[in-house]
Amino acid sequence: MAKSGLAARLYRGEADLNIVGKRKLWFAVAGALVLIAVLSFAIRGFSLGIEFAGGNSFQVPASVGTLDQAERTVDDVLAKEAPGVEVVTAQKVGGAGGETYEMRTGQLSQDQANAAKTAMAEEFGIQADQISGSQVSEAWGSQVTSRALLGLLIFIAVVSIYLVLRFEWRMAVAAIASLLTNLVLTAGIYSLVGFEVTPSTIIGFLTILGFALYDVVVVFDKVQENTRGITANNNLTYGEASNLALNQSLMRSLNTSVVALLPVGGLLFIGAGLLGAGTLKDLGLVLFVGMAVAFLTSILLATPLLVLLKNQDPRISAHNKRVLARRGALARGEITPKGAPRAAPVGDEPIDPEAAALAGAAPKVGARPTGKRPSGARGGRPAGGGGNRPGGAKRR
Repeated sequence: MAKSGLAARLYRGEADLNIVGKRKLWFAVAGALVLIAVLSFAIRGFSLGIEFAGGNSFQVPASVGTLDQAERTVDDVLAKEAPGVEVVTAQKVGGAGGETYEMRTGQLSQDQANAAKTAMAEEFGIQADQISGSQVSEAWGSQVTSRALLGLLIFIAVVSIYLVLRFEWRMAVAAIASLLTNLVLTAGIYSLVGFEVTPSTIIGFLTILGFALYDVVVVFDKVQENTRGITANNNLTYGEASNLALNQSLMRSLNTSVVALLPVGGLLFIGAGLLGAGTLKDLGLVLFVGMAVAFLTSILLATPLLVLLKNQDPRISAHNKRVLARRGALARGEITPKGAPRAAPVGDEPIDPEAAALAGAAPKVGARPTGKRPSGARGGRPAGGGGNRPGGAKRR
């Protein structure tokens, strides 16, 4: 019979992928990526939007031409009116019939902003009042950041309490470590690639926490089911039972991630990319990156870290040693698995079937005979009941 493919075995939970057994590899990879992310934070930093860095925003009617043409015109104007300042981002906003181009620039003084607005109107051939401008202070972004951090701390506290009550403290530690790793890696991608950080990005960061937590809880629920009462038998170690749970829930986690990424990818690639809905780009980008990273951390980091913590428990450690000792005894032939026939001692001659039958029929030493008693006899005595007892014979 042909072997089934990997996809079919994944669906049945029979892929037997050794994820937990390679936890040192996953920890090393995660540690290296976190180190790269932290170095990127320190060296490159983040590309902050005007809400965080401060700046000006100009909105120009889309009727002036294409987005690229409008961006080049604004850059030329800024080079004359405010040397050193340029367009940071340009995107199309608004609905049908009311589309505008939003140009975000560096910080301008009030006089520079007014002069730039007048020069833009002349270059585009429109009235100055058709161009709207605004100035954003970096203090607003600081308030958003502080409230986001406060919300993150509250979220982690509530999640920790839930996981301790629902599972145990070791699972809570593993889940929170996975969530924080997810945040650091997602932020590292933003820093390395240079994606702009906006308030929508902060909202997206808080959103992916819920998705990452859901995936971890699904896996941990299966781990708890597989390891309940595990010390009562000597068949599987805690790590092996957890790895089995990962294989059994892997396809479910993968399906959940794909289903979640499809609409987010639609927002990002179709809404922001093809249709030019720039307001969706910031939110869609962080959700897409964060959800993809969350799937990997929930599978490759959360459960292996849980196994590492559980193996420090004396009860689980003693159980693992018993399982490994039993397997060693089985491999050496010192014990026989239940239901398996006992093998003949090494070096003995083959057993004759008739001799085996006779030996099997022979009673053990000190055992009562199991054969059928002679008909009409009781206890091996002659029929008639008297034996040598006087009067035992029937009188005529």
